[in-house]
Amino acid sequence: MKFTTVAEAFNYYRTKTVEEMETRAKAIGAEIDSNADADVEALNIELKGIKEARDNAETRSEAKKTLSFFEGMDTKPQKTSFDAETVLDTEEYRSAFFKTMLNQKLTEAEKRAFDLAIETRTDAYNTSSNSAAVLPTHTLNEIIKKARTMGGLLGECRAFSMPTKIAIPIGTPSTKAAWHTEAAAVDSENVTVATVSFDGYEIMKVFSISEKARRMSISAFESYLVEELRACVMETLADAIVNGTGSSQGTGLESGITWTKTGATQNAVEIAANGSFTYAKVVEFVALLKRGYAAGAKMAMNNKTLYNVFYSILDTTNRPIFIADPKDESIGKVLGFPVVVDDNIADNTVYLGNYGKYMGYNLPEGITIESSRESSFKKGVVDYRAMAIADCKPLVTEAFVKLYKAAASN
Repeated sequence: MKFTTVAEAFNYYRTKTVEEMETRAKAIGAEIDSNADADVEALNIELKGIKEARDNAETRSEAKKTLSFFEGMDTKPQKTSFDAETVLDTEEYRSAFFKTMLNQKLTEAEKRAFDLAIETRTDAYNTSSNSAAVLPTHTLNEIIKKARTMGGLLGECRAFSMPTKIAIPIGTPSTKAAWHTEAAAVDSENVTVATVSFDGYEIMKVFSISEKARRMSISAFESYLVEELRACVMETLADAIVNGTGSSQGTGLESGITWTKTGATQNAVEIAANGSFTYAKVVEFVALLKRGYAAGAKMAMNNKTLYNVFYSILDTTNRPIFIADPKDESIGKVLGFPVVVDDNIADNTVYLGNYGKYMGYNLPEGITIESSRESSFKKGVVDYRAMAIADCKPLVTEAFVKLYKAAASN
């Protein structure tokens, strides 16, 4: 049904239940996200009508509760209570967050949820603005979910949400047991547990939208933020997983591991600048990874390396070593290892390892958003600053091996 005025939409929905209104609002949000030809103006009119109908329903409900109290019934309205640990998960905080960003009025419950969330995170984010807040859990999960669908190593790595500077134990493959001679004494073995400690580095992005954003619906604005933050914050983290230097940023595979071409600690195979990738070199490369780490390992490279190099490599029986796997809708496998395409990886470079266990990133406080109308007052736009405290690094360096082609000398 298409509405031409907010009043028309309000009259239609005022007899509906709150659940029915919320269901329709979510459906409208999904349609705006997925349908490029959607009539956004008409859908916004409908959303405004739904909002007014819901507010009207809540007002009537509160009035009935108050009336029943004065009539002697023990149904006095109770204030919704919030817990500091879970307030970011609540619908009240989510609504309060986006209303604050859009400079809209909050209900009493939304204001209490928002104030509690700000109060409990003062130590992590000191700010003079009342508009600074951590993304609601639901929205942050949507950003991470969409970032993982981008492909690449970000979708494969282990995600943490731990305080910085705390050592986190990481399990590694243990040594095997030994045969025992009857009645012989056996010395106990000290188990060495690998640990990792994440630092806190800042990822920041400032973007502006026009003042008319105040008239956007909450669902439309949330969809916009999800896409914007996925593109700027999560893609920065995805690049750091591969190329991060560890200096004022996360540590990536390239710089976080000492790549050795020879000796007992060899973990890399180099191909001469004028040489070619061959089946023998790929086998030599795969053989470097210890069996304990090979279980669940994947081979990562960029799209150019996959198509220009691995598509043409044949084994000793003239069969291709890369096997496409359209049945499972994955890219395919090389010598049995699933392939991950990540265009942050340099050309003619391949990494093999178990990223889901031994490569990780940390977002201890999620992503904060702060709005300001001061810096762009003359332009009539609103500035939004997104900031995340994050880090990434290889958790166990011996869990990865590398195959690469040497750079040509000038």
